[in-house]
Amino acid sequence: MKILIIGYGSIAKKHHTALQLLESNLKIYALRNQISQNQIDGVVSIFSWEEIPTDLDFIIIANPTSEHAKTLIKAAKFGVPIFLEKPPVFDLSEIEETAKAVRNNSILTYCAFPLRFHPIIYWLRTNIDPSEVLEFSAYCGSFLPDWRPSEDYRKNYSAIEKLGGGVHLDLIHELDYIKWLFGAPEYIKGFTKKISDLEIDSKDSALYYLEYESKVGTIKLNYFRKEAKRTIELVTKKNSLIADLLQNTVTNSDGKIVFDGNYENKNLYLLQMEYFLEHLKAKTIMMNSFEESSETLKLCLNIEKR
Repeated sequence: MKILIIGYGSIAKKHHTALQLLESNLKIYALRNQISQNQIDGVVSIFSWEEIPTDLDFIIIANPTSEHAKTLIKAAKFGVPIFLEKPPVFDLSEIEETAKAVRNNSILTYCAFPLRFHPIIYWLRTNIDPSEVLEFSAYCGSFLPDWRPSEDYRKNYSAIEKLGGGVHLDLIHELDYIKWLFGAPEYIKGFTKKISDLEIDSKDSALYYLEYESKVGTIKLNYFRKEAKRTIELVTKKNSLIADLLQNTVTNSDGKIVFDGNYENKNLYLLQMEYFLEHLKAKTIMMNSFEESSETLKLCLNIEKR
């Protein structure tokens, strides 16, 4: 299997590791922007589009979000499936031209949202009737400098707004899984703001309010919480549930654990890549295509910046 990775950073390394666990016969190429960069074991570094082989099996795009649109348009010309890091593009104005390139070249696309493979989210998807939910509250807060301890957080794309940084884009996962659980809202409103003293110029706080015909909900995100927390609380017609994505439990209003996902807490990147490869080999349409993930991005960017 011959694969091109565009943008070999921390996330690309996770995809590469997953591939190595799933496929024994791999030829990995990485399109890189500096010849002086260190060589990568098991990877052939190339430095121009002209060097890219024409017989690829698929392409992984994992460069900064601000580069996604122009990269995807170029990559589509190779006519092979594309595995795209989230979010699909940086700005809503980029969607139409990029979608056209995908359609014109009949490209099979998948946008990476690994939380869909989280045991807690999957349990909610298969065990909770959306019509029974009256209210939900999703929360994700963590400390940006802890995300990549070996790197200076101030120099990472997350900290730089023009590169696609900002908590609303980094943690678009929450909007995606809410849409996966309940469908697209009838109304959404949100805002982003820089609140903390983190040395970044991107937004470190986001809040969304969502309305459906028979339910309402909120999503809160931040970069500055020292003790990481990722939960979704559901108020149903019968009781309430707290799903903890870090503890891997779902607890009801009586304090009883109704689901413990620890026994099946597998590597989400591995499960995601396994899903992608299965559909790739079967040549079947995948969830979270470029088109579907672009609809999530539209919800994400329906915000007021403060």
